[in-house]
Amino acid sequence: MEMGKLRTVGLVTMAVVLMVAGKSNASFNDCYRKCFVFCMIEPSQTLCSCTTHCLKDCIFQEIQNDVGEDDSDNLGFCKLGCAFAMCSSFSTNHTPNGDKVDGCVGSCSNKCIKSYSSLP
Repeated sequence: MEMGKLRTVGLVTMAVVLMVAGKSNASFNDCYRKCFVFCMIEPSQTLCSCTTHCLKDCIFQEIQNDVGEDDSDNLGFCKLGCAFAMCSSFSTNHTPNGDKVDGCVGSCSNKCIKSYSSLP
């Protein structure tokens, strides 16, 4: 019981710090960290469900911000599939590891852009 309260207090503290340090134009890293911390506070959520939810939400938010993208849905699903396969293991119950996830998702983005730019 005591550990649960301590975990919640720690996660709320981390969330507040991330909100204060956040930029007005949220990057994927900022989006993922905030989403993950707030998701993990919920007792019914698991590491897997939070990672999945936050990757999806933050990847598609990033694509919506890039209004000039052609085939943005296809690019988004390519990035999402790659991110689920390659990046989802970086987060732990207590640490989102946003920098590692961001770098991995960026690599997925580059791979997907190359794949789609080589299509006729």
